[in-house]
Amino acid sequence: MTKNIELAEVFTNIAKILKIQNENIFKIRAYEKIAETLENMPMEIETIYKTGKLDEIPGVGPAIAQKIGELLETGKLEYYEKLKEAIPTGVLELLNVPDVGPRKAKLFYEELGIDTVEKLEAAALQHQLQSLPGMGKKAEENILRGLELYKKREQRRPLGIALLAAEGIVAELKPLAEVAQISIAGSLRRRKDTIGDIDILITSLKPENIMEKFVNLPQAKEVLAEGMTKSTILTYQDIQVDLRVVPPDSFGAALLYFTGSQAHNIHLREMAVKQRLKINEYGVFQSKDDKKIAGENEQKIYEILGLRYIEPELREDRGEIEAALNNRLPVLVEVDDIKGDFHIHTNYSDGFNTIEEIVVAASKRGYQYIAITDHSQSLHIAGGLDEERLLEQIKRIEQINQSLEGITILKGIEVDIKSDGTLDIPDAILKRLDIVIAAIHSGFKQERKQLTERLRKAMENPYVDIIAHPTGRIIGYREAYDIDVQEIIQIAAQTNTALEINASPERMDLSDIYVKSAREHGVLLAIGSDAHQISALDHMAYGLAIARRGWLEKEHLLNTLSFDKLQARLKKK
Repeated sequence: MTKNIELAEVFTNIAKILKIQNENIFKIRAYEKIAETLENMPMEIETIYKTGKLDEIPGVGPAIAQKIGELLETGKLEYYEKLKEAIPTGVLELLNVPDVGPRKAKLFYEELGIDTVEKLEAAALQHQLQSLPGMGKKAEENILRGLELYKKREQRRPLGIALLAAEGIVAELKPLAEVAQISIAGSLRRRKDTIGDIDILITSLKPENIMEKFVNLPQAKEVLAEGMTKSTILTYQDIQVDLRVVPPDSFGAALLYFTGSQAHNIHLREMAVKQRLKINEYGVFQSKDDKKIAGENEQKIYEILGLRYIEPELREDRGEIEAALNNRLPVLVEVDDIKGDFHIHTNYSDGFNTIEEIVVAASKRGYQYIAITDHSQSLHIAGGLDEERLLEQIKRIEQINQSLEGITILKGIEVDIKSDGTLDIPDAILKRLDIVIAAIHSGFKQERKQLTERLRKAMENPYVDIIAHPTGRIIGYREAYDIDVQEIIQIAAQTNTALEINASPERMDLSDIYVKSAREHGVLLAIGSDAHQISALDHMAYGLAIARRGWLEKEHLLNTLSFDKLQARLKKK
């Protein structure tokens, strides 16, 4: 999918330049949306272009279609090349630093000649920024914090990006006749929210062809190392991928070892020592004579240690080994348990698709219900719904529901929590909805007590069913709000309010640690894809990953309830 990514980068950069030039916000958003679509699209853009179906892609009108065609035919886009002439390349990169918007990027370049992230950091450390117009000490401190987030983001990739990259490589290698077994390993197999490197493990007795194929993959930007049993490439997304080939009788041991976590593996090795055994990436051995007694599969290794098999998502040494010893491991929720999605946007606000299009896509996924939750009026930039437009949407959903079979649309809203904790849609309207999710979208830098109080007031509202993206983080771009999450969890338990696991790869919010805490406090969780286009409904898989890492079983999620039981649960609030 390298062409998709290349084109997405071009359109992303066009949007950045237009921001610096103070262009129309709707024009900017159009380029951002097509970039997002290309990144998430399951088909190659070249294939769609050759079949003449560009106009079927959401957000692609005649102007965008012409630009896509020009890029695919010539490898360049004249419009983009002209835009770049006015903006140094490094200035575009500055926009990837949190708290550096178009105005500041332009200011830093014009006043101090800052055209790289490195120059920006040097200027901030030397306190040169705070004397610029509209800046100050606090603004400079925010830039430095933004630089730290930027550096972390460059070192690690969100789960969604890394998983798609890894699955693409596995799909290329798996059909090879020489490949006996293949698996993703490392923190990606454990489904951590951010990933450093990608680890892929293969068993084969003839690795030569595999390694040759691997280092010549279309995803390979650079070959960092090449060998008979291990090779490393750097992808065009600058993700390092390590491929290891091991003998079949060591696959389970190697998979266990390279999946981790380190703390989990150390705990297992300590248990093995007490049983006069040794565990490493080659197998399980008796200490007295080095006789190999296991290694082909993971299940056998756990069994020898007297443990039930522990799912990869749980392997963090957070009590999973003790739970396995005492037969108390959770039966983790599975994808087939999910019966619906609670957070979906349509073209009524800032989504791409119509309600009808979303229903068709949700039906194909086997859902019993979906909630349409467009933004409310305070979020002007997202085309938030005022009372009149919300009432129109309610009426439209009721009409569509009359013709549906097997799936029901829940009338909902993502209502904004204002600075004083009140909601920007009155209760008289909210009570007409089937489901209400409430969220903070402004005032992120309020004091801890005030932010926590805002969420408390929202949860005490009898019509609020779910708190969306509770900590507000955007991975690598914005830190979580300064709220007391444990207090929020306790309030959720007291008010019978569910907390969202926002499945957007940019958010992954709540984190697995807080999900596990919510479970322990008896709080229900609700996965929401936060989809703004049909392809993003598949983000449910990332929310499910967090749920599993948070030890959730079916009973802990709203999404696993049948439609009738869901209705009864929502009425309880």
